[in-house]
Amino acid sequence: MNSLLLIATWAVPLAMLAACLSPRVRARMPALLGLAPLPGLAAALLAHDAAPLVLDDSRLNLTFSLDPIAAVLLGAASLLWMIAGIYARSYMGKGPNAARFAQWWLLTMCGSLGVFVAGDLLTFYTAFAIVSLAAWGLVAHDDTPPARRAGVLYIGLAVFGEVCLLLAFALLAAYAPGSSIAIQDVVAALPENPARHYIIGLLITGFGLKAGLLPLHVWLPIAHPAAPMPASAVLSGAIIKAGVIGLILFLPLDPGLTGWGTALTVIGLLTAFYAVLVGITQQNPKTVLAYSSVSQMGGVATVLGMGLATGNASATMAAAFLAAHHVLIKGALFLSVGVAAHSGGRRDWTLVLPAGLLALALGGLPLTGGALAKLAAKTPLGDGLVATLVTVAAAGSTLLMLHFLFRLADTRAGSPVARAKAGLLIPWLLMAFLAVALPWALAPTLVGVTAAQSLVPKALWAAAWPVLLGSVLVLALRRFGAALPRVPEGDILVLGSVTARAGRVIANVIERVERRLCDWPTAGVSLLVLTLLIGAALFAGSTLFR
Repeated sequence: MNSLLLIATWAVPLAMLAACLSPRVRARMPALLGLAPLPGLAAALLAHDAAPLVLDDSRLNLTFSLDPIAAVLLGAASLLWMIAGIYARSYMGKGPNAARFAQWWLLTMCGSLGVFVAGDLLTFYTAFAIVSLAAWGLVAHDDTPPARRAGVLYIGLAVFGEVCLLLAFALLAAYAPGSSIAIQDVVAALPENPARHYIIGLLITGFGLKAGLLPLHVWLPIAHPAAPMPASAVLSGAIIKAGVIGLILFLPLDPGLTGWGTALTVIGLLTAFYAVLVGITQQNPKTVLAYSSVSQMGGVATVLGMGLATGNASATMAAAFLAAHHVLIKGALFLSVGVAAHSGGRRDWTLVLPAGLLALALGGLPLTGGALAKLAAKTPLGDGLVATLVTVAAAGSTLLMLHFLFRLADTRAGSPVARAKAGLLIPWLLMAFLAVALPWALAPTLVGVTAAQSLVPKALWAAAWPVLLGSVLVLALRRFGAALPRVPEGDILVLGSVTARAGRVIANVIERVERRLCDWPTAGVSLLVLTLLIGAALFAGSTLFR
C-alpha cells in the first residue's frame, strides 16, 4: 500500500491540474495548493523502504521507487511546496492571474517531486522535463519586461539541459545489460560502458545546469528576482534539487572514475567562491539569495565530487542532508523577503531574529543545522586542502548572508505602519521553525551526527571561526563596498553583450508568444497540451530506452 504513495506523488498534482478545466474549481485552486504535496510528504515518511512499484505492459515499463537518500530530499521539498503553497494563497491574492499561477505551480510541483520517486530512465526523464519546462510559467508569470527576459533565458537553458540528459540517457540505455532501464541497473553498468566519459560529461552538464553550477548558473540570479516570491522560494529551495538528486543517482562511486570526481570537486569549489564574490555586489535581497543558492550548491557538488573521487559512499547521504537543509533554510529566507516587503519601517522579532538565525545557519553557526551539516560532510571531505577550502567557503557564505540581512533591512512596504498579513507571517514562521528543528531531529538517524558531537569544543571552534571571519569581512564590506563594481544579475551572461544582441530577435518573438500564453483560456489549453505531450513522450520514449 505504501508503494501507491509513490504514484500519488505524481497523480495528485496532475489530478488537481485537470480539475482546473472547471472554471469554478479553477477559481478556488489557489486556496488548495498546500494540499497537493501531501502524498509526497507521506511517501517520504512511510514509503522510503517500500519495494519498487513496477507498471509493466507490452508498451510501457515504469518503475517508481524511493530510497532513503531520495526520501530525505522528497520530504524537505514536499514541506516547502506545502508551506509555500499556503503562503502563495495570501501573496497572490484573488486577482485574475492567481488561477493561472496555480496551474503552473501544480505542473511544476509534479515534476519537482516526481524526480525523487522515479526508478527508471524514462520516468526520471519525464519528471525532469516537467519540472524544467513548466517552471517557465512561474518565472515569467508577472509578464513584466524582466520576467519575460528571465523566461526567455530560462527556457533556452532548460532545453539545452534536456538535450544533454536525453543524449546521456540514450547512451546509458544503449549499452545497458539486458533490457532493463532501471536507474540502479544502468548506473551499475556505467563504469564498463564504452561511452562512459561522454555520458558523465553530459550528466554533469545537464544536472549541473539545474543545480546552478558554474558556468551554467546564470539562470538563477535572473529568474529569482523576476518570479513571484513563493515561486522564488520553490525555485531556489526545491526545483534546483532536481539537479542534485540527478547527480546523486547517476554518478557511480567507482575507483575508475576518480578523474571525474576531481573535476566535479573543482567545479564545486569554483562555484562556491565565485558566487560569493558576485553576490556581495548585489543590492536586491532576492538576487543575493540566488547567488547564495549557487554557492551552496557548489558546496554540495564538492561533497559529491570527493565521494566520487575517493569512492566514499557516505558522500551521497551527506550531500543529501546538506541539500535538504538548504531546501528548508533558503525556502524560509525567500518567504521572509515577502514578509519584509509587506511590512513598514518597524522590524520586530518575528522577522529579524528568525531571519538572522537562518542566515547564519547557512554559514555553519554553532548549535544550528548548518553546523550539523558541516559535520556530516567532514568524512567525505577528509582533512586535506579541499576540506580547508570548504571551511573558508563557509566564511564566504556568512559574509554573503550578512550582506543579505542588510539588504533585507532596507526592504519595506510603502506605508511605515503596514504589517504583513497572517497568511504570510504564519507560513514564514512555520517554515523558519522547521528549518531550525528538523536537522536536529534527523541528523542522528540520517548521518550519524549527534548533539553531543556538535558540542565538543573542537567542533564548536571549527564551526565558529568561519562565522567570526565572515562577520569581520562584512564590516569591511560595509566600509568599502561602495567601491566594488556593480556586476549585473546574470554576470557572465549579461557581460556577453554580443551574444545578447544576437539573440534579441529570437527573444522578441518568444516574448510575443509569452504574452499570448499569459491569457486564459490559452494558458489552460497550453498546460493541457504540455501534459498530453509529456504523456505521449512516455510511450514514444519507451522504445528509445529499452
